[in-house]
Amino acid sequence: MYSARDALRLPGLLSLSRLPLAASFPFVFRSSTDAVAVLSLAAASDVLDGWVARRFGQQSPTGAVLDGVMDKLVAFVVLMTLVLGRELSVAEAVVLSSREVGEAALVVWALALRPRRASAPHVANTLGKLATTLQFVTLLAVVLRRGPRAMLVVSTGLCGAAAAVAYGIRELAERPGEVQAR
Repeated sequence: MYSARDALRLPGLLSLSRLPLAASFPFVFRSSTDAVAVLSLAAASDVLDGWVARRFGQQSPTGAVLDGVMDKLVAFVVLMTLVLGRELSVAEAVVLSSREVGEAALVVWALALRPRRASAPHVANTLGKLATTLQFVTLLAVVLRRGPRAMLVVSTGLCGAAAAVAYGIRELAERPGEVQAR
C-alpha cells in the first residue's frame, strides 16, 4: 500500500521538491524572472517524477498520491498568491482550479462510497495532462502580464472541468456494483 520508503525514492523526492518551490513562490512572484523560474522548476519536477518512476520501474501508490498532492499544493499556493497579490481575480482563480475542485469532489464522493478502502490512485489522462499544461501556460501569462489572458483562463477552466468529468466517468466505470448498491 503506502510506504515512506517509496516517498524517499527518486520519483518521490522529485515530487517533494515542489514543496519548497511552492513555499518560495509568495516571496518571488513580483519578480517575473524568479516567478517563471519557480514555475518552470515545479513543472519540470512534475514531468520528471513520472518519467523516472516509469523508466526505472519505481511506480507506487505512494508516489502517485504524493505527485497529486504536490500538484494541488503548488496550484493552491500559486493561485492564492496571485489573488492576494491582485494579479488574478477570485473568479479567475476558481476557473483555473476547476480540475482541482472537480477532483476534490470526486475524492469526497469516492470516500463516502467506499470509506474503509482507499481507491487505487489513478494516472492522469490526456485531458488532465492538457489541463496541467494549459494551467502552467496561463500562470506564466499572468506572471509575465502577456498573452490572451481571458482566452487562456477560459480554455484552462474548460479543459480542467472536462478532465474532472473524465476522471468521474472512469471512477463510475470502475465501481458499477458499488454505485447501484447505495
